[in-house]
Amino acid sequence: MAAAAITTAALAEVELDQQHALTAVLGYLGLAYLVALGCAHLAVRRWASHADPLLLPCAALLTGLGLVMIHRLDLAAAAAAAAHGDPAPAPDAVRQLAWVAGSVVLLVVVVWRLREHRVLARYGYLTGLAGLVLLVLPGLLPASISEVNGAKLWIRVGPVSLQPGEFAKLAVIVFAAALLVEKRELFTTVGRRVAHMELPRPRDLAPLLIAWLTAVGVLALEKELGASLLFFGVVLAMIYVATGRVSWVLLGLGFFAVSSVVAYHLFAHVQVRVHVWSDPFADFADTGYQLSQGLFGLATGGLGGSGLGAGRPDLVPLADTDFIVAGLGEELGLLGLGAVLVVYLLLISRGLRAALAARDPFTTLLAAGLSCSLALQVFIVVGGVTDLIPETGLTAPFLSYGGSSLLANYILVALLLRISHATRRPPEPRPARPAVPLARAATQVGLHPV
Repeated sequence: MAAAAITTAALAEVELDQQHALTAVLGYLGLAYLVALGCAHLAVRRWASHADPLLLPCAALLTGLGLVMIHRLDLAAAAAAAAHGDPAPAPDAVRQLAWVAGSVVLLVVVVWRLREHRVLARYGYLTGLAGLVLLVLPGLLPASISEVNGAKLWIRVGPVSLQPGEFAKLAVIVFAAALLVEKRELFTTVGRRVAHMELPRPRDLAPLLIAWLTAVGVLALEKELGASLLFFGVVLAMIYVATGRVSWVLLGLGFFAVSSVVAYHLFAHVQVRVHVWSDPFADFADTGYQLSQGLFGLATGGLGGSGLGAGRPDLVPLADTDFIVAGLGEELGLLGLGAVLVVYLLLISRGLRAALAARDPFTTLLAAGLSCSLALQVFIVVGGVTDLIPETGLTAPFLSYGGSSLLANYILVALLLRISHATRRPPEPRPARPAVPLARAATQVGLHPV
């Protein structure tokens, strides 16, 4: 209810600032959002009643804030079209609500049908194969149905488009958790000791090398830096959780450094991203325009923001997807954007808390992998928008417009809900033994040595 109240109040503020009146669209959006997330809440209370009570509200609040910004950009697009005498474009907020409804359906199905999450470990290799196919499939398809803005991440069939990599992320996490549990001796075997650090044996590096080669393959086939960085980072984090050895992290970072240098010299799109990162204003009218406008918006917002509906986030290209964080930073300011990041932090920390409370290693690794994927994606997105790291094209979880990301992230939340329910559920009481009458009780004679 709190998430619905905040979302509806923010929608009302946007309409008052943009149109100086409240329209029927506000009621439709607010009511549809309340019904969808209310159904999700009822499903969790019915089938995962012991789950962490903050997981779903955090995801719902982030989804609502994203819906507010998308509606705000719809109003700006309609105003711009009216100024040029053109018809208003179809509102993206309505489409986003449809994706929210579909995401809630998936969450309900997972919470309802997946009563025992550990069954996923039995299908680890099959899930990994499916994830690999989903990951590389767009890179193998013709650019006419897979390429958007230079990155081959999509599969477009008519009006429907999906990003398989979002679902591949979940499959890879399940596969990595199952593999690390099955081959845990391989990862914990002590190799050579160098500089007070135990390095693994060379023949034990195969899983890390496979993850690294997969990330490089994604970068080469799909021209996407963010997806390759996300997959490799999540696998590396899960290896560290499974082993607790810093040597694996250092080796992984070494592989990442080498591949970054090689990628810079081999791929032109990586060079463009690095050049824009080093000086976004050098080519302001072309390659640096998006990042520069995002930085201008953040600077305009300052500490307290310009107010919802009072800024100009529509000046930033792809403000509803890649750069929605910049729009929120402009209109909510540093304080508001910090509050959004705190909601992310709360969601991630609750997922890690479920991992710590797990009673078996597969559950620990699965919850840690899901939580780390959210943390790493948020870091990559916010780091790119603020020019801390090169911009990668990833979208902010739950906030950005798009169906694939929303569907996959609600499946992620559903898995965390099932894990949290299993870890927080009190053990079932053992049935009491029936009392035996004293007359029928067995007699035991003990012999004590003298």
